[in-house]
Amino acid sequence: MTTLVRTWGEYDEAAPLPKGRVKLGSKDHLMLMSRTLLDTHDPYRPAVIDWPKLDDETRDKIVSLPIWDIAVATEGRAGMNVKTYAEYIDDPLLKAAVEMDGFEEARHKVVLADMVRAYGIELAPEPEYLRPKDPEFAFMRTGYSECIDSFFGFGLFKIARDSGFFPPELVDTFEPVMREEGRHILFFVNWVAWWRRNMPWWRRPWFEIKVIAVWIALILERIDTAKGMGKDNTKAQENNFTLNGSKELGVEITFPELARICLAENDRRLAPYDERLIRPRFVPAMIRLALRFIKAPAPTGESA
Repeated sequence: MTTLVRTWGEYDEAAPLPKGRVKLGSKDHLMLMSRTLLDTHDPYRPAVIDWPKLDDETRDKIVSLPIWDIAVATEGRAGMNVKTYAEYIDDPLLKAAVEMDGFEEARHKVVLADMVRAYGIELAPEPEYLRPKDPEFAFMRTGYSECIDSFFGFGLFKIARDSGFFPPELVDTFEPVMREEGRHILFFVNWVAWWRRNMPWWRRPWFEIKVIAVWIALILERIDTAKGMGKDNTKAQENNFTLNGSKELGVEITFPELARICLAENDRRLAPYDERLIRPRFVPAMIRLALRFIKAPAPTGESA
């Protein structure tokens, strides 16, 4: 059984948070974003989660979802990427926050692995999680990828909850993981804003090249999986679940409907946190732009 222990550094939990306006890139910004992540940590232990007993029909539906292999592997890579990047950070508070992020990513993998065992879901052998050669690039790829997946994941989780696909007991069990995903993307986009303003000037061009490279890699990855990756489209189904998942959940909704649910859920889940922290902007902005160009379906009975 995997044992999770506290690995992040000590920090002054009693130190007052900055008041008033916080300038991006300032020491107050660093304290606010780091303390927000650290102070809102939920110390739940995967080993003591009491997985609810499911009826056969519900269990079969959950087992049939084509996401569990990729979900476990994604969290495994994320934990390794974030943990490795933390080793290269000198600032004690920032280091503690990134270590916390990595701890929680690794814990997500344990939660998923325990659920898989509890419900008898068969997985492909896990890949080996190798230390990244460029820890900063790996951390950025994990963060930007989570910004995409969490945006759609928030909406799909609401659909699964409201439709009854996930019973209330299972919704309650996974809710802490969903909250953590919101905290992680909030911390990540603020880290990007802070780091852009504090890195040496000569590093800035290379950093921006990395940002572009990350987005190109993520876009190509999704285009590749959309093509089905050859004759076997299993991987494509898994990786594209964030876009096509409503059908897997037995709910037929249009993309505009799904997009609006995701936008509302994204706003709701990030609303409780300090308004002085910036929110992920790129994915919501692209979805809002797409909605402007998608025509609403004609009312029933009218010709196209």
